[in-house]
Amino acid sequence: MSAIEQKFAKLGVEHAPGQEGRQRAAPADTALRGENLPGAPVDFSHGDVNDDSFAPAPGALVEFVAGVHRGGSQAYTEYRGAARLRDEVAAKLAAYTGRPISGGEELIITPGTQGALFLALASSATAGDRVAIVQPDYFANRKLVEFLGAEVVPVRLDYLTHDDRAGLDLGQLERAFDSGARTFLFSNPNNPVGVIYAPSEIERIATLADRYGVTVIADQLYSRLLYPGRVYTHLRASPIAGGNVVTIMGPSKTESLSGYRLGVAFGPARLIDRMEKLQAIVSLRAPGYSQAVLRTWFDEPAGWMEARIAQHRAIRDDLLRAMLAVPGLAVRTPEAGSYLFPRLPALSMSLHDFVRALRQQAGVTVTPGTEFSPQAGDSIRLNFSQNHAAAVGAVERVVRLIDRYRA
Repeated sequence: MSAIEQKFAKLGVEHAPGQEGRQRAAPADTALRGENLPGAPVDFSHGDVNDDSFAPAPGALVEFVAGVHRGGSQAYTEYRGAARLRDEVAAKLAAYTGRPISGGEELIITPGTQGALFLALASSATAGDRVAIVQPDYFANRKLVEFLGAEVVPVRLDYLTHDDRAGLDLGQLERAFDSGARTFLFSNPNNPVGVIYAPSEIERIATLADRYGVTVIADQLYSRLLYPGRVYTHLRASPIAGGNVVTIMGPSKTESLSGYRLGVAFGPARLIDRMEKLQAIVSLRAPGYSQAVLRTWFDEPAGWMEARIAQHRAIRDDLLRAMLAVPGLAVRTPEAGSYLFPRLPALSMSLHDFVRALRQQAGVTVTPGTEFSPQAGDSIRLNFSQNHAAAVGAVERVVRLIDRYRA
């Protein structure tokens, strides 16, 4: 295999979220034939925004159409996004995260938070650098680091042992920084587990980043979908040097606006400048008409977000009840977001064979845990932002297949 083939082989998207169409089209494996379990197909690889379960935030389409009518002035904004809109978004995010933001110099609008993640990482690390990442964490983190030619320095998240904090191994984090890692990338709330970093963990991350001069990229995509009982701490509002933090957010799963492909990154001007230069080459700008949808962000009707959180919490709790009744299965209650990351009991087949069996025999699509950590070969991720009844039925079928294929 050539060097370029090896580079792209590491991206390995065949099991990544969003590949469910290809997975359904794959031929059935005769070795996995068994009695099919009746029930409506459910795709837990991403959130459902296609039916009445979770409609997009009110006013989004109106703003999009208004952007279309503005024509070229909206379609061809500055590379980092429309100037007036950046000022508006910066004011909202400053109030939300507890620290001022200059819309002109410290914020960029990107094609989704995925685009922001790529730009931020590519602006902070290069070939030969060491980058600390949490495991498990968002599936693209490890792949992007390797694609850029940097070295992954894993930091363990011991999420099943703790219930008062996320469980980050802070000693391992310090050793990663001491060994030369000068970029640290993590999601808070964590994707796939749904845990929130405790204030003490955020404070320690900030202290270590300052001590070692580390740039921290904080992916806070799900920070608005918080369940009661846990305090959320924004890293950029902690005692950390402002030049060391890039924060990534956007209206996506929580607001059911993923299809507009909008993300926002804010941080030190020197890094935002780099990100703009790279965006100008890679994609020019975030979708011009879509940028207008950001006017609805943080301006949802009174009670709208609270109702959405309550709906997700009800689904979460019903799915947890079904899972926790399974002998040998371990799962932590998500404190935010819409993900469950159960560790399965020992099975008579590999994880990927079980994922395929779920798809073929139960009509349930999940993401294998190995997308989020090489050590998570006994876990699956489910996005429970779905129709409530359909999600419960699907998890009941998952439970039955676990029993069928238990070692």
